[in-house]
Amino acid sequence: MANLREHELHYPLGDALPAPGGVLEIAPGLRWVRMGLPFALDHINLWLLRDEIDGRPGWSIVDCGVANEATRALWEQVFAQHLDGLPVLRVIVTHFHPDHIGLAAWLVDKWQCRFAISATDFHLARLASTSTVGMGGQTAAAFFASHGLSDEESLAKIRARSSYYPSMVPAVPASFQRLMEGGKLRIGGRDWACIAGYGHAPEHMSLHCAGLGVLISGDMLLPRISTNVSVVDVEPEADPLTLYLDSIARLLALPAETLVLPSHGKPFSGLHARVDQLQEHHRERLAEVLAACRAKPCHAAELLELLFKRKLDLHQTTFAMGESVAHLNALWLAGRLSRKRDADGVYRFSTLDPLA
Repeated sequence: MANLREHELHYPLGDALPAPGGVLEIAPGLRWVRMGLPFALDHINLWLLRDEIDGRPGWSIVDCGVANEATRALWEQVFAQHLDGLPVLRVIVTHFHPDHIGLAAWLVDKWQCRFAISATDFHLARLASTSTVGMGGQTAAAFFASHGLSDEESLAKIRARSSYYPSMVPAVPASFQRLMEGGKLRIGGRDWACIAGYGHAPEHMSLHCAGLGVLISGDMLLPRISTNVSVVDVEPEADPLTLYLDSIARLLALPAETLVLPSHGKPFSGLHARVDQLQEHHRERLAEVLAACRAKPCHAAELLELLFKRKLDLHQTTFAMGESVAHLNALWLAGRLSRKRDADGVYRFSTLDPLA
């Protein structure tokens, strides 16, 4: 969903973007890389941090891009032109989604370097790279059908996506350094605090450097669009939306003037304003869902047009379905909606009290 209050944010670099295979320097020893993605969301921001480990100078990389030849070629260009002749010492991944971890194994193998990620996302990535966990296949199609998705062509395509995650994450590094809430990474002589976030991924790690006044937010805070928060088939009664809103509320403890480096969009300041915008956005969506379920029992698929005011492709529809279920589950688990599985096998949600 587009941010109608984007004018409240400030973009200190203006409209400047790194060229493909190039970098922009954000601060001394902090460089911005931008890679393409094969989705409607067509780019990801990656970060280079000047580092030193065991007396050896080099760089740490934060997030990797998907595993394809185009992204590998751009990384080779970055290595040749923008590392000042120094090696990569460490790869840090914010979470297990393909655009963030896809090339981690390739990078770690190429540079024989360290790999850091949360334990939850490491193990889920290892599982998903050899299966269809939460990403496609028969169980995903059955889950979406149980929430009202009835278009047989879409369901057939979801069933066929049995190699969706492995196609973008063919391998995961064999070992890792665990990142967890309250932990710190020493990077380039500065401490970077690990901040766990939930709802978008099982255990997403943002990194905050108080000395630089910078937050690498990953996908937890994006300036123009709202972060996807989905229920998936492996945890069908989850409440990721409540987890996500609780997580971003904790970011308000950081200084308001913090420079936020998001995974999508441009670096911005206005952290507190953005948290408020996202909280308001989801309050409005929850109110709309509640009103729709007050008018008549609803399933997730029929709420897509209410929650998403644009035409969706299949990739977007799967995310949108997950997000629709997330809003319904939040209200259901909070006791504001009831849920019933009808004779057609579809879950429908309705208000407990007509005046609720």
